[in-house]
Amino acid sequence: MARILVVDDDPSLREVLRYALSRDGHEVREAKDGAEALRLVAAEAPELVVLDIVMPGMDGLEACRELRRKSTVPVVFLSSRDEELDRVLGLEMGGDDYLTKPFSTRELCARVKAVLRRARPAPRDADEPADLRSGRLRLDLAEHRLWVDQPAGPHEVVLTVTEFSLLKVLMTRPGRAYTREDLTDRAYGEGYHLAERTLDSHIRRIRAKLREEGLDPIETVHGLGYRLQA
Repeated sequence: MARILVVDDDPSLREVLRYALSRDGHEVREAKDGAEALRLVAAEAPELVVLDIVMPGMDGLEACRELRRKSTVPVVFLSSRDEELDRVLGLEMGGDDYLTKPFSTRELCARVKAVLRRARPAPRDADEPADLRSGRLRLDLAEHRLWVDQPAGPHEVVLTVTEFSLLKVLMTRPGRAYTREDLTDRAYGEGYHLAERTLDSHIRRIRAKLREEGLDPIETVHGLGYRLQA
């Protein structure tokens, strides 16, 4: 189904993850640390990276930071630390999801499936628009790209898979206030559990990228969620 890179310094855990993901039909490669992971991403272009945070040498956070300089490949973080700060920091670095050890392989496979589903848009019906527009924003649904109109011409803003999915929901109905739960259901799929802090981290990253373009169209609806200015 997908080419997946598993990055962890524990060979026993890598073997368990390889078996579980291969059983789901994925092609799995392994890396023992962040430096090896970056080399394999550059050479083989995996469709998703399962990335441990706590590793000797280049850890997962540093590897993700370097990865995001050149790639938008989805990243699912693994960590033995359950502190909220670590979770938020991982997502702020550009991660798409986060699992705390110990976890079940069934849960990991479900998370991987959800992230891949967002990374591979469903076929578009003939009567559906090819893109979404709101003000100076244009979301190309076919190519999974965001463009911002600037005086010199359209400029691309690189989004992760999760950021694209969330912005797509907001741009579908500008002016509508979405609860965090509604945003999660529409971006991730109904029944997907996402902590509020996790969602807030993704929205904060989208806002930061748009502010670099001179825009600040996402509003916080206090006590409820978010909306895109109409």
